[in-house]
Amino acid sequence: MGEMTAVNEKDNKIDFDCTSYYINRELSWLAFNRRVLEEAEDENNPILERLKFLAITSSNLDEFFMVRVGSMKDQEKHGITTPENKAGMTPRQQLTAISHEAHKMVETQYKLLYQKLIPELAAHGISFVKPEELTEEQHTFLRTYFYDRIYPVLTPMAVDASRPFPMLLNKSVNLAVMLESEKDEKGKVLFAVVQVPSVLQRYIQLPSPEGTAQFILLEDVICYYVDFLFKGNQILSVKPFRITRNADLTLDEEGAEDLLEEVQKELKKRRWGAAVRLEITSDMEPYMKSILQESLEIETSDIYEVSGPLDLTFLMKFYSLPGYSDLRYQNLPPQPPADFIGESNIFEAIAHRDILVHHPYESFDPVVHFVQQAAEDPSVLAIKQTLYRVSGDSPIVGALAKAAENGKQVTVLVELKARFDEENNIVWAKKLEKAGCHVIYGLVGLKTHCKITLVVRQEGQKLIRYVHLGTGNYNDSTARLYTDLGMFTCSEPFGIDASYIFNHLSGYSKPPKWKKIEAAPNGLRNKILRLIDNEIAKSTPDNPGRIILKMNALTDKKLIKALFKASVAGVQIDMIIRGICCLRPGIPGVSENIRVYSIVDRFLEHSRIFYFQNGGEEQVYLSSADWMTRNMERRVEIMFPIEVPSLKERVKEILRVLLQDNVKARELNFQGVYTRVQQKEGEKRMHSQLYLHNLAVKNAKKIQQTPYMKQLKPKTHVEEV
Repeated sequence: MGEMTAVNEKDNKIDFDCTSYYINRELSWLAFNRRVLEEAEDENNPILERLKFLAITSSNLDEFFMVRVGSMKDQEKHGITTPENKAGMTPRQQLTAISHEAHKMVETQYKLLYQKLIPELAAHGISFVKPEELTEEQHTFLRTYFYDRIYPVLTPMAVDASRPFPMLLNKSVNLAVMLESEKDEKGKVLFAVVQVPSVLQRYIQLPSPEGTAQFILLEDVICYYVDFLFKGNQILSVKPFRITRNADLTLDEEGAEDLLEEVQKELKKRRWGAAVRLEITSDMEPYMKSILQESLEIETSDIYEVSGPLDLTFLMKFYSLPGYSDLRYQNLPPQPPADFIGESNIFEAIAHRDILVHHPYESFDPVVHFVQQAAEDPSVLAIKQTLYRVSGDSPIVGALAKAAENGKQVTVLVELKARFDEENNIVWAKKLEKAGCHVIYGLVGLKTHCKITLVVRQEGQKLIRYVHLGTGNYNDSTARLYTDLGMFTCSEPFGIDASYIFNHLSGYSKPPKWKKIEAAPNGLRNKILRLIDNEIAKSTPDNPGRIILKMNALTDKKLIKALFKASVAGVQIDMIIRGICCLRPGIPGVSENIRVYSIVDRFLEHSRIFYFQNGGEEQVYLSSADWMTRNMERRVEIMFPIEVPSLKERVKEILRVLLQDNVKARELNFQGVYTRVQQKEGEKRMHSQLYLHNLAVKNAKKIQQTPYMKQLKPKTHVEEV
């Protein structure tokens, strides 16, 4: 890419549409996954953590192929050749570039696994063995295990003129078998498929010497005993393969009389979509490979040959191996939230002041207790909540159901189109409906991604609205893994806005004039553009403007162009973007005042924070939305201000710490390459996530009484008598 600034000759202005100013979205995502893989490569991380990061890269790639590659394959199939609107790449150009980068990434994964991780595991007494390496004792154990627990589940599937190639499940590991009949004198080669059952654990622990742990993969066991499935035939070759299918849902919401039923139908199709990737072992015979390629109608560029086990996502379960806690990160338990110190009732606490909670450094329990206490409190009349992703055994869903059973008015918006959580959300939706909750499924054509809970409480002659607004999902499980911020308030303007949101989602109410928040898809982008323009207007050479943005992804071209404009005007912009960033920083005359960082660490950076200097009258916002076109135009999102000075200072401190990270941060340069931020001479070591955890511990030590979480109990009429 040239360093010259593109200029529009007509008006002598910078042409912010120049494709060289942007990074392709898909390639930026692959760069993010490469940063995750770097954590697997990092020898400073414990060995089981490195295995986990390796599993995450594989899981991420699965979803990328199912959704992003699947979508582009569909575009190409329908003859779409229009370039995307930033880097100007056509679907075919993107698919070619993706294939090149993905093949390199997979090669790196397996080289790392066999050259670094497996030897280090062996040094700690943990190993994977092949059937030919088994001891007599292990052979005896495995023979019994196979006959008792594996063999009854297996189904051999012949492929011939009368039995076509089977429809194999998305992401399933299968065995391709070449054999010939012992009765056939012509030596005709036969072909069959055996699916490795996903209902069985992928690895089996073997009897092994004391102080060691030895395992064998399920597919290796089936391969070893495969002749028992094809008696009367000679096995010529058995090789594993894996298919990834297009799993992008295509819903006709306008024509769907029942969205719940429509989603259920599409979920069934997802399992059988067109193949977009074929993974095979590098020693597979060409004949076997050609059969698979022809049967699956897949391009050569979409075949990934690996030297090792397919589907490394199984390493995630292996990560939790009992007895090896010293090979994992030290546990960092969530702390009691600082802003709840000394409070004995959650509603009284919120009535005193706005409260901020920072997960996972601070416990998610207050969010759960907020709903649980509302469900039991006789003074609470109504609860309204949006649910995008919830845990498998969600205490919040249980509390909402309990509230409805207790006669409270409960309205829950369950987003059925939360990708890969659709089935889970359908289950919860039906459970809530049975409990008497009013369940709604959002607006046609939009996903409801905002995170908001409204509790209406009778206090004397007044109705008080208590509100929780957050950057993350109401999921108690991921709240231990994702960094997010949430605010509790009973400020009347926020309460009014919360009512507006739910009236808009559940009825025909038009978008109102907001008092505090801003929402997508009707006004959020314009609000952000006004904030950026305001920063430009107040920026001077002596006192340049300042913008700090933290989010998961930046892809929206209109917002990127506004940031380019601000940079040209001298505004200093720092961005902490974990994943995709389509803006190319550091271009002279265009983005030289923009710096982009990415932090990949043990916790997934998920919070969205937006800071504007505003000529000294600082503005701080939290949001459910990344700066992506889909969030601005096709989702219901919210952005809300932090106005209490002490809370504003807390959020600013979080940004300051993240920008000082010199352990896990990478910086993006104008060439589109991320490099680790190096600790400068005389500079203190700053590991931001560890620092923020220690800060939460320090704040928790200020608690003089029993931690509030043991004190908080809902008030009842009996207690008040």
